[in-house]
Amino acid sequence: MKKLSIAIDGPAGAGKSSVSKILAARLGYAYLDTGAMYRAVTYEALESKLDKPEDIVSMTKKLDMEVKPDKDVMHVIVDGKDVTPYIRTPEVSSHVSEVSAIGGVRTAMVAIQRKQAEKGGIVLDGRDIGTTVLPKADVKIFLTASVHTRAVRRFKELTEGHPEMTMEDVEKEISRRDYLDSHRDISPLKQAEDAVLLDNGDLTLEGTAEAIIHICRSRFPGFDA
Repeated sequence: MKKLSIAIDGPAGAGKSSVSKILAARLGYAYLDTGAMYRAVTYEALESKLDKPEDIVSMTKKLDMEVKPDKDVMHVIVDGKDVTPYIRTPEVSSHVSEVSAIGGVRTAMVAIQRKQAEKGGIVLDGRDIGTTVLPKADVKIFLTASVHTRAVRRFKELTEGHPEMTMEDVEKEISRRDYLDSHRDISPLKQAEDAVLLDNGDLTLEGTAEAIIHICRSRFPGFDA
């Protein structure tokens, strides 16, 4: 059985990254967190105090970006510096939707992502993987849950490092990002026509990964995990 390319899309807080890591580990596949790549660009733009789209695109084209999957996290190396510890802050989160909507930024990132996925045996997650980055992925999943459920998950992630955040703040930010991601002109967040909709509001991360493996088996009878 050939190794599959698995695309997992969905809104913020659906657990895409965590589920993808578990799934990749179960299958012995590589994992590529595309959202982390856009966060890295956003972080660099904020550090350079850039706010004009053309300046951000120019900066992005010059970045030497490497992604190094690890068993626990995918490290993003920009110009020789591991920026992974800096890309999950509330400031980056509040700007990443706008930065990732810039056409030139997406073009640069998609080229890197496609190159990483060429050989198969990989799990990619993001918001336009099945529609734009890998339209011919073997298996496409659209992972979602209610806004409240996703906000609860994200709140748990953020409060340890940012105790000033409130549940109301997080829920508003999730709703705002949903709107921005689904209404952007370039590669908006949407379910691919051939993607399987999976609501994991009542599932654990491990249960979600198991559900995706079941979908793979149903699509590819020879698939084993």
